[in-house]
Amino acid sequence: MVNPTQALSFGPAAAEYDRYRPRYPERALRWALADLTVPARVVDLGAGTGILTRGVRALGHQVTPVEPDPGMRATLADVTPGVTALSGSAEAVPLPDGTADAVLVGQAYHWFDRDRAHAEIARVLRPGGTFAPIWNSRDESVDWVAELGRIAGWHDIAGDLVEEITDFGPAFGPVELFEVAHRITRTLDEVVGMLRTRSSYLTAGAAERARVDRELRALFAEHPDLAGRTTLDLPYRTLTFRAHRS
Repeated sequence: MVNPTQALSFGPAAAEYDRYRPRYPERALRWALADLTVPARVVDLGAGTGILTRGVRALGHQVTPVEPDPGMRATLADVTPGVTALSGSAEAVPLPDGTADAVLVGQAYHWFDRDRAHAEIARVLRPGGTFAPIWNSRDESVDWVAELGRIAGWHDIAGDLVEEITDFGPAFGPVELFEVAHRITRTLDEVVGMLRTRSSYLTAGAAERARVDRELRALFAEHPDLAGRTTLDLPYRTLTFRAHRS
């Protein structure tokens, strides 16, 4: 069940979201769009502040971002010159039938009402068009990363996604999966800043936020792999799912 309070909690932290959230590896984006001619017409659904939009534009494609949160749309406009996000959702995309060669989703698919969203995405895509949700997910096989997640109350959804995402409904063909392992280097303050853009933190009370901040600082100071360091190499798995509209 989607929690609407959490789903729409990001707007007040939009600038921090754009600053701290990791970008998507170019390899993942190229794989998602591998069978499309440049420039393709791409919709970035649940576009947030435009992190995925900018990555796809850098590959030469035309991108239309769609985002329900006005705070996120405003930040997208500020940091993505020449692009204006449309107000809309996965369940109500403000575009005509068959106008997209691809629909991509960065980090947002788990917020969707999937049955309604699949039908709407199929409507917007041309026959043969690509649907590809993408996630940057922390690699919690590393013990301090798992402890970071425990402190923050994160649920690492990567394993769930691999089990859950077997199809995108009757309008789509088989689902393929591509995984990229990578690392991002962040200062300790940047890791804390990134954590503070998570929905669980944004919707928490003052006492819970204080606990998270306190335990994070203790982890950085006391864990044998982290003590004395000023930066962390945070390991990620980027999962990209892809299917084509029939």
